[in-house]
Amino acid sequence: MTKAVPHISACICTFRRPALLQQLLQRLPDQKTGGLFTFSIVVADNDASRSAEPAVSGFAATSSVPVTYCVETQQNIALARNKVVENAQGEFIAFIDDDELPADDWLLRLFETLLQYDVAGVLGPVKPSFERTPANWMVKGRFFERPSYTTGHKLRWSDTRTGNVLFRKAILDPGEPPFRAQFETMAEDLDFFRRMIDRGCAFIWCNEAVVHEIIPTSRCNRTYLLKRGLLRGSNYRKHPSNHFRGAVTSLIAVPCYAVALPFLALFGQHLFLNYAIKLCDHVSRLLALMGWPLITSRSSLA
Repeated sequence: MTKAVPHISACICTFRRPALLQQLLQRLPDQKTGGLFTFSIVVADNDASRSAEPAVSGFAATSSVPVTYCVETQQNIALARNKVVENAQGEFIAFIDDDELPADDWLLRLFETLLQYDVAGVLGPVKPSFERTPANWMVKGRFFERPSYTTGHKLRWSDTRTGNVLFRKAILDPGEPPFRAQFETMAEDLDFFRRMIDRGCAFIWCNEAVVHEIIPTSRCNRTYLLKRGLLRGSNYRKHPSNHFRGAVTSLIAVPCYAVALPFLALFGQHLFLNYAIKLCDHVSRLLALMGWPLITSRSSLA
């Protein structure tokens, strides 16, 4: 009797970025499978006006890969992720962001590594791809670069994200939404992986499963980077960490960074801005812990 081939649901959450989504959709059918699995595409539109529907419908009409479209009307990235998981039919779930483009062996590399190491899930690198050549200080500051590891490296929850991941659907609790709604703007993925790792799930790295994040020119500026730091800090109180210790750390960091910034400026904009972002993060953490989050939506970054 022929054994059934495993199926992967490639999941995408999108919000009012149909042009970027269309680029990703056009790339996905080219994924190599090596005959090891089949796959389909699930798109969750986090926009009540269904802005992604024309792009998805147009693609689905000619695609050789099955496509499912669903809508989460409430502006909440965690709920959008839950919606896409709810509509995923595969034994395996892959997440990729709508502003990313995968290599043609992306899914194959993730799947082979997951089987080889027999783990709950595998993450891979997200490398920046700028729409236009950025300023020199932006390149030196490496503001859009993320850490990479050797293939097989076991990840801590703080090393994780959903921009490039494949995991077994069986690790999810059928009676519990995988992503928690209080993380409505960001960090819902860190919270998810933290809880999965606490349950004993292992996640490792595959350095060959590459996707490229498209960095628009609108993000290549100081204002965006500083606001991103404020948003990160505003979400700090939602994590069940030691808030007292975190508050003490921030109370020490804020005056230290504030005093150091004028001197750091002498060594270049990239260094100055790196620590200005850290300062924004810690200030925002303290205000959030006092019940005054500075940024409460992703749209504030625009």
